Amino acid sequence: MIASPNPGNAFSKASLKKIPDVLIHEIIDGKPYYRKGYRDVLTGTKTVEDILGTSSLQAFIITYLIITIARQLDEEQYTILTNEAGLHLDKKNNLAGDILIFENTLLPIGLINKKYTSVNPKICIEVDTNIEIGEYSESSYITLKTRKLLDFGAEKVIWFLTEPKKVMIATSDTDWQIKDWDKDVEILDGIHCNVGKYLREKGSEFA
Repeated sequence: MIASPNPGNAFSKASLKKIPDVLIHEIIDGKPYYRKGYRDVLTGTKTVEDILGTSSLQAFIITYLIITIARQLDEEQYTILTNEAGLHLDKKNNLAGDILIFENTLLPIGLINKKYTSVNPKICIEVDTNIEIGEYSESSYITLKTRKLLDFGAEKVIWFLTEPKKVMIATSDTDWQIKDWDKDVEILDGIHCNVGKYLREKGSEFA
């Protein structure tokens, strides 16, 4: 479950060594997890720039979540980081987060710099996966990353998944929940989001 994706017969061990760092989305337990579409870059059918962005649906949902949370969040108490914010857990684990919420007591302005943060977020929010799954299932990757974040000190990890239209909510002290994404989800401190309802109100076919 923690090994890097199987590149298939088209890519030899020698070719894997030539994969540029920009194509690595995350490193978990010392193993690289490559960006979705990295094989197309290696074969020359796409450029790096072609695969760096998210889908418009992912971006739309992330924007909704950020705006909704930011409107109600106490800035004196919390800080939001987004745009695949980097998390350095230890020398073998570098993760990226769609939306991370930190307590200001743990992440004061003096720790905001040009490096990955090594401070544990209070809340981690992910919208879909951005890696090439390879021989492992999406659920295995989600479980692995979630456990890493909880073990690092996150209080809650929330996944919004567009294909099944589900939300997974994980905490370290309760059973993980999976619910339809048209149900209210509490982020923290009474702040709720409802992705399915929002998409429906906007007239999206993906509601």
